[in-house]
Formats: sequence, structure tokens, C-alpha cells
Amino acid sequence: MLLLICSTILAFLFSFVAPRRLSWIEILVTTWFGLYFEAMVNIFLDLKYDLYGYFEKGVDWISLLPLLGMYPPLNYLVLNLFPSGKGIIRIALYLIIWDAFSVAYEQLAIRCGVFYYNGWTWWYSAIVYPPIFLALRFHLHLAQTLIRKSR
Repeated sequence: MLLLICSTILAFLFSFVAPRRLSWIEILVTTWFGLYFEAMVNIFLDLKYDLYGYFEKGVDWISLLPLLGMYPPLNYLVLNLFPSGKGIIRIALYLIIWDAFSVAYEQLAIRCGVFYYNGWTWWYSAIVYPPIFLALRFHLHLAQTLIRKSR
């Protein structure tokens, strides 16, 4: 639990300190999309197939801590610092760095009892994180396009 509290505080701190490139509406829209996307995935992979989960098997209130404490600021940081227009190599390197960070944090969360695997492996996580980050980026691009068209 100490890991979760400390990392949540740090994630929010980094979010507030990082130079903001996104508007508040972009932050809101992408945060809600990220939470919705995560909830849909967890319904199947966690609750239906029990491949992984937070703390203990099943639904519990304490699972909201990592979902609402870590996901919003990390989604914001991934999208806010995304190297758009910087070339494919820089974007690939950026995704690899976030992928490595995410898998490492996941492993630490397992050791601290915040997260568990039950048929899932870190390799699966390493494979799915980059497409998830790209889906978040695509959604941000879609939101930016719709915002521009509405003006």
C-alpha cells in the first residue's frame, strides 16, 4: 500500500510540474477515455478470465486506488510528453521507455501485493502496452480534431 500511496503522490506531482501542452478539455477527455478503456479491458481479463487483478480476486473498493490514483496522471504524462511530429524512431524509443517503465512498475506492484498475475505474464504486458499508448494517442488526436472542428 505504501508503494501505491507514494507513487500516486509522485505521479500527480510530476503531472503538475511537467510543462503542460494539452488543454484542460483534452486532459479531461483523454483521462475519461483511458479510464473507460481500462475498465472494459479489466472486465474481461480480470473479472471474467481472472488473468490478473488488484489486491484480491474479484471486485473491491480498494482497487479504485490504483485505477483513480495512478492511471489519470500517467495517461496525462504519456500523452503530454508524446513526441508528436518528431519522427518514427523517436516515437518508437518513447514507447519503449514507457513500456519498460510500465512493466517494471507492474513487477514492483506484484512484489508489494498491489497487483497479482494469475495466468498473465510480464511478457503479455510488454506486448500490449505500446498499442495501448498508441490508442490513447489516437484518441487524443481524434479529440483535438473534433475540438478544432467545433470552433
